[in-house]
Amino acid sequence: MLAETLAAIRPADPRALAEARAHQDRLTKPRGSLGVLEDVAVRLAGAAGVSPPPMPEPAALAIFAADHGVHARGVTPWPQEVTVQMVGNFLAGGAVANAFAAQAGATVTVVDVGVAADLPDAPQLIRHKIAYGTADLSQGPAMTVDQAVRALEAGILVGKELIAAGARCLITGDMGIANTTASAALISAFTGMDPAEVTGRGTGIDDETYERKVGLVRSALRANAVSDVSSSPSEALRALAAVGGFEHAAIAGLILCGAAERVPVILDGVIAGAAALVAAALDPAAIDHCVAGHRSAEPGHTAALAHLGLRPLVELELRLGEGTGGLLAHPMVCAAVRVMHDVATFDSAGVTEKPV
Repeated sequence: MLAETLAAIRPADPRALAEARAHQDRLTKPRGSLGVLEDVAVRLAGAAGVSPPPMPEPAALAIFAADHGVHARGVTPWPQEVTVQMVGNFLAGGAVANAFAAQAGATVTVVDVGVAADLPDAPQLIRHKIAYGTADLSQGPAMTVDQAVRALEAGILVGKELIAAGARCLITGDMGIANTTASAALISAFTGMDPAEVTGRGTGIDDETYERKVGLVRSALRANAVSDVSSSPSEALRALAAVGGFEHAAIAGLILCGAAERVPVILDGVIAGAAALVAAALDPAAIDHCVAGHRSAEPGHTAALAHLGLRPLVELELRLGEGTGGLLAHPMVCAAVRVMHDVATFDSAGVTEKPV
C-alpha cells in the first residue's frame, strides 16, 4: 500500500499554478493585496491540478494517538495515562480540538496506533494499534521498520476512509505524552540541526527536565546512528523507526494519502512538522499538497517548516497539539479558495483596472 500510494503522488501542476496566479491578478483588487492568502489559493490549485481549486470543505481531523517508551526517562511531568484519558476526552467531545472542530465544521476521528492500554469501543474510534507504545528511543530503535511501515499504512488507510466519506481537506492531529521528544529527534535527524536548537519545553517543563530531554535526544541520535538523514526513502524509514513515534508515522501516511488523492492536508504543529519531514523524504512532491496551519511555540517546528519551505498561516504561540492550529487555519484556507470562485474579475465587473 505504501508503494502504491507513493507511485500515485504527483507534484504541483505547473499549468494550474500559472492559471491560478493569472486569475488572481485579474480579480477586482490590487495585485498581491491578499498577501499569503493568494499564495495559498495558488498552491491548492497546483495541488489539485485545476484552477480554481475545489473548495477544501468539509474537513476531517484525524487525531493519531500513541505512547512513547522514552516517557520512562523523565522527559515530562505528565503521567503516561493522560494519553488514554485524553483519547476518552476527544471521544466525549470535551477537548479544545472538539471545540475548534465544531467551529470549523470539521469531523473528529481518533485513531489508536499505539496507546499503551486497551481502549473501549466508541463510534469515532478507529483501531490500528501497532504496539502498546514504542520502545525507549534513547536506548535503541523506537520501533522496527516493519512497524513503521504498518503505522504509515494505517495513516494512509484512515485518509482513504475519510476521503471516501466525503472529506475534501484533511487536518493532522496527535495525542501522545512525550511525543515532543520524539519530534525533536526526528527534526534533528532530518534537518541536521543540533538537538539543543530543535528541542522545546513541550507542555511546560523546568530547566532540569529540559536539559535531560535534550540529552536524551542526543542519546537517541547517537544510539541509533541517525543524523542529517538524506532524502533516501530507505534512510527515511530507518530514521522514522529509530527515533519516531507511531503517531508520527501515521501522520506521514495521512499526508502521503492526501497527496496521492489530490486532497489538501493542513498541518498542525511540531508533531505534524516532524511527520511532514518524513513524508517529504519519502516523496518531496507530497509537500506540494500541504499547508502549514500555524507555527507552534516549539523551536523544532520553526526548523521543520523552514526545511520544508512552508509558511505558517497562524502564529499564536500555540503548543497544545491535537490539531488545534490546523483547525484554526482551515477557515482561512477556505476563504482563500472562495476568493477564486466568487470574486469578480475587472472585465466581468466593469471595473477599471489600474494602468500598468
